[in-house]
Amino acid sequence: MTTDQGIVFAVLLATLGLFIWNRIRFDLVAMLALLVVAIAGLVPSAELFAGFGHPAVITVAAVLVISQGLVNAGVVDSIARVLGRVGDRPAVQVATLTGVVALCSGFINNVGALALLMPVAVWMARQSGRSPSYLLMPLAFGSLLGGTMTLIGTPPNIIIASYREGGSHFGLLDFLPVGAAITLAGVAFIALIGWRLTPRRGEADEGEKLFSVGDYLTELRIPEESDYIGRPLHDLLADNRDDADLAVVGLIRNGKRQLAPSTYQVLQAGDLLLVQADTDSLQAAVDKAGLELGEDNGDNREDLDQDDYRIAEAVVTPESSLIGQTANRLRLLERQGLVIIAVARQGHRLKERVGQITLRAGDILLVQGKDDTLNGALRDIGCLPLAERGLQFGTQRRTWIAGSIFLGAIALILAGWLSAPVALVGAAVTMVLADILDTAEAYRAIDWSIIVLLGAMIPVGGALDSTGGAGLIANQLMAVGQGLSPAVLLVVLVAGTMLLSNVVNNAAAAILVAPIALSLSSQLGIASDATLMAVAVGASCAFLTPIGHQSNALVMEPGGFRFGDYWRLGLPLSVLVVAISVPVILLVWA
Repeated sequence: MTTDQGIVFAVLLATLGLFIWNRIRFDLVAMLALLVVAIAGLVPSAELFAGFGHPAVITVAAVLVISQGLVNAGVVDSIARVLGRVGDRPAVQVATLTGVVALCSGFINNVGALALLMPVAVWMARQSGRSPSYLLMPLAFGSLLGGTMTLIGTPPNIIIASYREGGSHFGLLDFLPVGAAITLAGVAFIALIGWRLTPRRGEADEGEKLFSVGDYLTELRIPEESDYIGRPLHDLLADNRDDADLAVVGLIRNGKRQLAPSTYQVLQAGDLLLVQADTDSLQAAVDKAGLELGEDNGDNREDLDQDDYRIAEAVVTPESSLIGQTANRLRLLERQGLVIIAVARQGHRLKERVGQITLRAGDILLVQGKDDTLNGALRDIGCLPLAERGLQFGTQRRTWIAGSIFLGAIALILAGWLSAPVALVGAAVTMVLADILDTAEAYRAIDWSIIVLLGAMIPVGGALDSTGGAGLIANQLMAVGQGLSPAVLLVVLVAGTMLLSNVVNNAAAAILVAPIALSLSSQLGIASDATLMAVAVGASCAFLTPIGHQSNALVMEPGGFRFGDYWRLGLPLSVLVVAISVPVILLVWA
C-alpha cells in the first residue's frame, strides 16, 4: 500500500464513520473530506471543485426542479385523487398505492412522489379504520423500488451513468430491464405478503377523524376593565405565551366575524376571541390575562368553513422550514396568514400546547387560512395538504403544460437529439418561463445538501481510483473470493452496496463503490456495465433502516415506527431484490 492510498483509505474510513455517527451534516462531512484530499495533494487544485460542474450534479438539480414543477401543476396530485376509489381491502390499497408511487418515482424525485401520496395513504387508512403503518412503509419502499427504473429516478443512477466506460453514458431507459424486474417483483411481494409484516401502530377506530375542530374552539371575551383594551392582539398573546397557549382563529365584534385576525388588530371592550386551546391554557387566560369565557352556541364554529377561509390538514415534508421550530417562533399568521390549530404525530393528536411543539418531518397540522392563499402558503412553508380537503396545486391547463414539457424532454432524450443533462435543464428552464413555478421556487426545489455532497464526493471518489486504491480493494476481494463465479461476486457487490446505503447517503455509497466495481469488473472477466448496474441497484435499495433514505425517514413519525421496525419488511425485500437483480444483470449486461 502506498502513502497516497493510505491517506485515501483513512479519509474514506473517517468519512464513513462521520456519516454513520450522523452528528455532523453529511454535506459538511463531504466538504471536509474534499479539503483533506486537496491538502494532501491527491486532487489537483484545478480539478478540486470540478465535481460541482459534473453532468451528474447538474442533472440531479434539474430533476429536482422538474419534480417541483410537476407537483405545482398538479400532475401527481391528479393521479393521487383517483386512489380514493380503490375500496377498503388492505391488499388492494397496498398494491395500488405502492404501484402508483413506484411508477411516479421512476420519473420524478422519489421523495416528492412519496410526500404527495403519503397523506392520501393516511386518509385511506383512517377511512378504513386501520393503522396508517400498514400503508406507509410499503409506500416508502415502493418509492425506492420505482426509482431504479430510469436514469432520472434516483441520484445513484445518474451518478453510475457517468462512470460508464467507453465515453457513452447509460441512456434514460437503460436501467429499465433490471429496475422493472425488481420493482414488479417487489410490489407484488409487498402487496401479497410484505404489508402483513409491518408493525401496527396506533390502530384507529373506524371512521375516526384525526382532528375534530369543534372540540377545541372556545370564545373568550375582552371585559370592560381589561388592560388589553386599545392594545394590539399581539401584546395579549406575547404577554401570556408562557402560561397560555392560545391560537386565535377568529374575532367577533359588534356581531361581525373576522377570521384569522391580524395580530396587530387593536382590541376593544366586548370583543370575542374565538380561540383554540387546551383546558389549562383557557384557565390561565382567564386568571392571568383577565379574560372571560364567552357564550359558545356552536354557530361561530360553523363560520370557520365559510367560502373565504378554509381549514386543512397538511403534512410537514422533509424540506419544510417548519422542522425544528415551534409555532410561537414561526409567527405564521403575520408571515403567511396561517393559524396552526392542532398537531398530530404518529396518528394521534398531540396534547401539548400547540405553540410550544417542536415540529418534525411527517407531522400533520390542522391549519386555517384564506381560501385563495392557502395553497401558496402551504407550499411556501414546505407542507402538502391532505387529499380529503379537496386542495390541489395547479389547474388542468397547468397540468397539461407541465406534463407536455416533461414528456417533450423525455422524447428528446430517447430520440438521441439531446443529452439528458441538456434536455432536463431545458425542461426546468421552460417550466420557469411558463410560470409553472417561479425562480425562487426553482431554487428552493433543489436540495443543496445533495448538490454539495455530490460536488465534493465525486473528486474524492476520483482520488480513490487515481491512487490505485480502488484496484487494491478489488484485488483483495478477488483474493477472498477466489474461484467464486461472477454471479456470486455480483451478489456480494449488490448486497455490500445495499448494506452501505443503509447507513450512509445512497449517492455517497454509489460514488464510493463505483470505482471499486470498475476495477473488479476486469478481474471478474465480465462487462463493467454489469458491475455498475449492481452498484446502482444496491445503492437505491436501502430498506433496513430509517436513516438509509429520506423516504424511510418521512414515514417514520406518521406511521409510529421505531428504528428496528424496518428490517421486518426490509430484510425479506432486500433478499428478493438481490435474488431477482443478479440474474437479470447477467442476462442483459454480462
